[in-house]
Amino acid sequence: VQLQASGGGLVQAGGSLRLSCVSSGKIPKIHSMGWARLNPGNERELVASITGDSTTNYTESVKGRFTISRDGGKNIMYPQMNSLKPDDTGVYYCTVRTYEFGRYWGQGTQVTVSS
Repeated sequence: VQLQASGGGLVQAGGSLRLSCVSSGKIPKIHSMGWARLNPGNERELVASITGDSTTNYTESVKGRFTISRDGGKNIMYPQMNSLKPDDTGVYYCTVRTYEFGRYWGQGTQVTVSS
């Protein structure tokens, strides 16, 4: 199973982007889906996630600006990113956490926010 991310690009500060992540196949026993980006320490930091019952979580820096949703039947996930800031610049990775099979990662998609 592969996760395919798309939707990244260049946008001016204050603008919006909508990323998407599609699974190539069915992923069993999903706990949650989400998006991570590299932090200054070059580690992937989860910024938004959504569980099977649609409970969402956001890191403090994106609260009120990012909204994550999913189409569970199609294993598609969308983060809507509004009011983008230059600090949001980075490579965003979609990820799926499962109860029994660990975590899946997609390839990254670059988001660049110009000031």
